[in-house]
Amino acid sequence: MERENLKSRLGFILLSAGCAIGIGNVWKFPYMAGQGGGGACVLFYLIFLVLLGLPIMTMEFAVGRASKKSPVKAYQALEKPGQKWHIHGYFTLAGCYLLMMFYTTVAGWMLHYFYMTATGKLSGLSADAVADQFTRMLADPGVMMFWMVLVVVIGVVICAGGLQNGLERVTKVMMIALLAIMVVLAINSFFMAGAKEGLKFYLVPDFGRMQEVGVVSTLVGAMNQAFFTLSLGIGAMAIFGSYIGKDHSLMGESVRVVVLDTFVAITAGLIIFPACFTYGVDQTSGPSLIFITLPNIFANMPYGRLWGSLFFLFMAFAALSTVLAVFENIICCGMELTGASRKKSSMVNLFLIIVLSVPCVLGYNVWSWDGFSIFGGAVLDFEDFLVSNLFLPLGSLVYLLFCVTRYGWGWENYKAEVNTGKGLKVHDWMRGYLTYGLPLIVIFIFLFGIYDKFFK
Repeated sequence: MERENLKSRLGFILLSAGCAIGIGNVWKFPYMAGQGGGGACVLFYLIFLVLLGLPIMTMEFAVGRASKKSPVKAYQALEKPGQKWHIHGYFTLAGCYLLMMFYTTVAGWMLHYFYMTATGKLSGLSADAVADQFTRMLADPGVMMFWMVLVVVIGVVICAGGLQNGLERVTKVMMIALLAIMVVLAINSFFMAGAKEGLKFYLVPDFGRMQEVGVVSTLVGAMNQAFFTLSLGIGAMAIFGSYIGKDHSLMGESVRVVVLDTFVAITAGLIIFPACFTYGVDQTSGPSLIFITLPNIFANMPYGRLWGSLFFLFMAFAALSTVLAVFENIICCGMELTGASRKKSSMVNLFLIIVLSVPCVLGYNVWSWDGFSIFGGAVLDFEDFLVSNLFLPLGSLVYLLFCVTRYGWGWENYKAEVNTGKGLKVHDWMRGYLTYGLPLIVIFIFLFGIYDKFFK
């Protein structure tokens, strides 16, 4: 079976950025910045993004492009005889399934809120009534099941249409629409009464406020967000690397993806912080900011139905862009493991992902259990912990060590692949940091995540 390729460079950049851009960019980044004291936290986030996320992204892309295989087969094409790096390929597939076991439900929440906002079901409600809508949604397995299944069907149908005619074509339109909606929402926020105060808090570094919050906690928070925002470690980037040619260097392409991902995260803050300061909202309120606080604002502001609909449409696009990218990885792995056609792999995974997503849907109602309280309270929190604290950091560490050590693919092979084509290059003076410094930072992030969850 001839391997498909992406039609354009723009398609590759938008697909890769779409995978990185997710719900975490939209609510977690502003929430993290709010807790970290605002502008100082944003500054360190940008620094760590370059130091941590960018190099590991080049490595995932390089493994994908050099092997021209899905993550489950990529190591086998590059490793030396007798080596066992390919075992990690199966863990990347497991990580993708685990991510979709809860991400499809959260994407369904976004579609549900878009529907409720667009049809006026939140208009004119009191603050308590708006908050009650979120509780009622979680308690209703039928509603959540409907939206979860719809998300899976949409994702699989688009991926089944082919790489170019399905995934690439739809993602281009969706990502351009997402970026346009964000710009419109940000411009609207600039004219709110609290815009000046909100933007000052968000964009101007205040190291005194950072000291009040805690320097170490702010730095670790920024480091964590910079690392996790790019969805590295589960092969989600490697698959798109396997679909592109060698005209452009992978460092340059990675920079473009990181810039696009960062633009969305920063713009999300431009939308949210002026609204928080205008309406006296706690900017550190986390998930409730999206599902309780902002719907309250939209329900009581001029043209709130329009702005609320646009906001949740943008949120839905952000969630679906990740769903589509990870579905492509899963479907391609299925094709290479079994020799099945794209359509057959798509249909099998349609039913498989729906079944695997059911525990997350029922975890808020029928299957709720106090045993998950240490992770946050629900099945979703447990699954999120496994992905964020185990699969992403440890998977990234494997890609990193595979590319820089002589026991894996090796520095020279990695450098030759990543530097092929026009654009920014990786240089030998970076080798010491990438071989010794970066692995230690990734191990620290992993250990701190375990400590923060169980021992803090």
